Amino acid sequence: MVMGMERKHVHRDVEPMSSSLIGQHDSIQKIRRLVDMVADTAFNVLITGETGTGKEVVARRLHERSPRSKGRFVKVNCGALPRSLLESELFGYERGAFTGAEQRKPGRFELASNGVILLDEIGDMPLPLQAKMLEVLQSSSFYRLGGNRPVTVNAWVIASTNHDLESDTKTGRFREDLYYRLNVIKIDIPPLRQRREDIPLLVDHLASRFQNEYGLHADFRLTRDLESLFRDYPWYGNVRELANMVLRLMAGESAQRVCEDISQAWAAVEGNTDSDAPSGAREQGAFEDAGEKQTPIPLKTLRREAERAIERQAIQYALKASGGNKRKAARLLRISYKTLYNKLASLGMEAPSEIL
Repeated sequence: MVMGMERKHVHRDVEPMSSSLIGQHDSIQKIRRLVDMVADTAFNVLITGETGTGKEVVARRLHERSPRSKGRFVKVNCGALPRSLLESELFGYERGAFTGAEQRKPGRFELASNGVILLDEIGDMPLPLQAKMLEVLQSSSFYRLGGNRPVTVNAWVIASTNHDLESDTKTGRFREDLYYRLNVIKIDIPPLRQRREDIPLLVDHLASRFQNEYGLHADFRLTRDLESLFRDYPWYGNVRELANMVLRLMAGESAQRVCEDISQAWAAVEGNTDSDAPSGAREQGAFEDAGEKQTPIPLKTLRREAERAIERQAIQYALKASGGNKRKAARLLRISYKTLYNKLASLGMEAPSEIL
């Protein structure tokens, strides 16, 4: 079990996880040194690594250590929007450029001028838009949608991706000229399974952050079996997945349930049977029947269930801390009253009448 769990609401500002590069592994120390070397140059930087490894962490660290630290850090997820919306988000538009464009809107590049723009998941950017991006990188200027005057900007461009862009250029999925324009300085972040010795440091950092951010106060530590399981598990979701597991434990989830989910996630990805699972998982009862192979559960499903469990725990705690006042609870959770109402409905939560 997780020992010494106690909840206490505190009001304290904490450093965002996105600016903390935690670890003592050689690869992390090299990244720190490289960031310090590159931060003064404003050369285009390409950050690569699996999902959840902390690419935004490195981008924000570059921003904080650069002369542009007082300027804005603007992030654009290139894979989250269709081409038409992504183009207007990046470059803005003039009034009347399309139906609904009632006034001029600056794009993210303009907002990031004298600061940093992070082109997150650049590998998912549509090919036609890649051509326009190349022009912007070459000339530092562009036209808003519907505009006829060039807009000149001075933004430091940092891109990140979980794609193998060099391979994508060979198959025609990514422009080779854009790849070389972005890849002036390359920073590759290793997956968590390649720096397992950093896991205890990350757990301590995450626990400290969550204690402050969610009003949790705890003498948090892992049992020997759970720590062994954390070291053995390959963490395909990397630091992001580790953070989910730590928060679940701190929110009151049982260590046995966490072990079960980790073991099932492992089985879902690798097809492991219980004999393949680490000893810590077996000792925690990760499989109900040692003689039967568990039905694999997709990792996305496990993550979705974990997020719902965390939301439920957080809402229950906020309602209790606010004496049942939903508006106060919403403020504690830093969400709107309407959002809290919708979440209560979607989670099927029926709290006692004295609370709600």
